[in-house]
Amino acid sequence: MTTAPHVWNRFARGWGLGFAAFMMVAVIRLVTAPDLNAPQRNLALVCIAAIVLAFLAFRPDMHVPGRGRPEIAYLLTAIVATGVACGTDSSLALLLCIVFPQVWLFSPDNRTGVILTGLLGLSATLGFMTGGGWNAENAGLTLPIMVMSTVFSGAFGLWIQGVIDQSAERSELINQLEQTRAELGRAHHTQGVQAERERLAREIHDTLAQGFTSIVMLAQVARAALPEEDSALDGKLALIESVARENLGEARSLVASFSPVGLDGSTLADAVRRLTGRFGQETGITTRIQVTGDLTGLTRDREVVLLRAAQEGLANVRRHSGAGSVSVRLSGTAEDAMVEISDDGKGFEMEDEVAPRGFGLTGMRDRARSGGGGIEVVSAPGRGTTITVRVPRDVTG
Repeated sequence: MTTAPHVWNRFARGWGLGFAAFMMVAVIRLVTAPDLNAPQRNLALVCIAAIVLAFLAFRPDMHVPGRGRPEIAYLLTAIVATGVACGTDSSLALLLCIVFPQVWLFSPDNRTGVILTGLLGLSATLGFMTGGGWNAENAGLTLPIMVMSTVFSGAFGLWIQGVIDQSAERSELINQLEQTRAELGRAHHTQGVQAERERLAREIHDTLAQGFTSIVMLAQVARAALPEEDSALDGKLALIESVARENLGEARSLVASFSPVGLDGSTLADAVRRLTGRFGQETGITTRIQVTGDLTGLTRDREVVLLRAAQEGLANVRRHSGAGSVSVRLSGTAEDAMVEISDDGKGFEMEDEVAPRGFGLTGMRDRARSGGGGIEVVSAPGRGTTITVRVPRDVTG
């Protein structure tokens, strides 16, 4: 899942420009102020330089606020420097307009933000009291303003942070909703595809398969009724029967590949055993099944991938291999699970790019990838074919 950019990313450039603008205004004020003597002016310039240098040295992250020690180090430096600058020239209270917001921009959490806001208010108050004199008159002017400024900054910072947190939660909920909607869309699509496959299986079974079966039976009846000396017509009827049987096998193979996966109420191993046994009964091909390892804990989606791989692999053996025997091996490890279908048929040339598409391997490969796994094919002319499909126990990404 892609993480949405933090809300502060929208204002990062503005905060940087604002910081630079306030520092420049402060410097211009100090350089042009006629009421400051040289020591005051130099001390205030040192404070501003300390804030700028600390910002450049610690490089607080403007893009994702509040990430660690560099931000805290910068804020502490800015708090102390702002207090000293306010003690030197009260007009430098304008520094509070940038440092108060930065406290909340760079604080890692609300508690730290409240503490640093209080420290900044205290530092500025001490600076104003030192610069204006420790007397009741100055205290009466300074304390109410600084208390109100500090309280307002803390309350406003908490409110803004609450809005940001609420927006982040809402964004996360929206992301989850979009993911759920996408998953429902995929589920509905899969159900629709499966329903269409089942409909096609019924249509093929009720029309083509039954038709080919009838042709085989009619050809057999016709051959039985022929005189023995009519060998030419018997050969033609035998060819008709052979072609019908071949196409009946193709129709049954399509029905098997389109039929629903038989996992309801049974384990993957039981379903593969039933599939292999039925394949042997229908084709007369010698079949062997071997189940090893731990197959528990697989999700239903990955079990379906393996069962479909076995189903389609056996269908390919029926249609193309001309094999006399086939073996199915199902195994599981701590990392993955696999199904392997091996036959002793005619095989094909691996360098031939047309053959894999004709053998239905593209669909098997796509199905394996959908489960986070992959497919391996080993074949050679006259040496049979071995297809191995693996899926991991856990899929990330």
